[in-house]
Amino acid sequence: MTRPPGLSVRLKLTLSYAAFLFLAGSILLAVVWLFLLRYVPPDATPTLRGFTPGRDDLVRAFMPPAIWALVFLLVFGLLGGWVLAGRMLAPLARITAATRTAAKGSLSHRIDLEGRNDEFRELADSFDGMLARLEAHDAEQRRFAANASHELRTPLAITQTLLEVARNDPDRHSGPLDERLRAVNARAIELTEALLLLSRSDQRAFNRELVDLSLVAEEATETLLPLAEKRGVTLETAGEVATTLGSHPLLLQLVTNLVHNAIVHNLEGGSVRVTTAASAASVLLTVENTGDLLAPDLVATLTEPFQRGTARVRGDSAGVGLGLAIVKSITQAHDGTLELEPLAAGGLRVTVRLPALSRPVVAPRPD
Repeated sequence: MTRPPGLSVRLKLTLSYAAFLFLAGSILLAVVWLFLLRYVPPDATPTLRGFTPGRDDLVRAFMPPAIWALVFLLVFGLLGGWVLAGRMLAPLARITAATRTAAKGSLSHRIDLEGRNDEFRELADSFDGMLARLEAHDAEQRRFAANASHELRTPLAITQTLLEVARNDPDRHSGPLDERLRAVNARAIELTEALLLLSRSDQRAFNRELVDLSLVAEEATETLLPLAEKRGVTLETAGEVATTLGSHPLLLQLVTNLVHNAIVHNLEGGSVRVTTAASAASVLLTVENTGDLLAPDLVATLTEPFQRGTARVRGDSAGVGLGLAIVKSITQAHDGTLELEPLAAGGLRVTVRLPALSRPVVAPRPD
């Protein structure tokens, strides 16, 4: 945005200081004139010892020093105001320089403004915090883009290899090749859809409605029941009504990802327990499963894109490594928190905490 040139803040403050001093001096002289000189007779008055000066004599003697005093106050106000304004605005100059540095792409720069807390220090600290968050987000996006490129390149490379093999051997039966290509293509589509869902939840591009997490949990477990039976895993759903405001498709995807991960990263003959709870401030969704022992440092990385916790995944249930990353993104988009806790006996407990309804939602009356 192009703006016309204007006076600097330092110059404006300087002129304000000088104008204030000049006005204060003028008021003082006016007070002297109104409350002292007006009681003096206009002309000199003879006395036994000589004469008493009149008002005109006092004015002639008083005005030149008064004018010089006003000039001094004006000059002193300009010089002193310029120095004081410069000292007061020095932190703002550092903040402006840091802003320009950040605008050029250097997010690692920090202001680190010293001194006691005031408005400028609070602004500098807030700006440093914003830069830290932007730097972390930028690093996460770069890492995500690199991982996504790698993950997308893999099925494309496999497809290219299969097609080259088919071209070099035209007499080869195409049945197994078709099945393999179909599987690779399905994985690429699954990965692309997961990336789009992650982007949608990050941008919070969804409408909010009344959602009961207990019903969403039942819907997700019913959908994944065949997978659980195939892997010999017991599914259990329990809990109370837990109503929040959010996107039903996204919350269903959240619960589905959690239950799916709990099934595929499990022991044969293991179990998955899904529970819901509600309080005045929040609603809870907890998914707990049996499985291998997980180290806390490994659990801390599970919500990163393309991170997989264990190798106990078979067949077409491997996923694309975005399950918990999508869960985290959907949770944050609903102003909630996500907690992952490894269990002492093996397995993982995942708790999603979402805001409860602060007030009842009244459905619109039909026309």
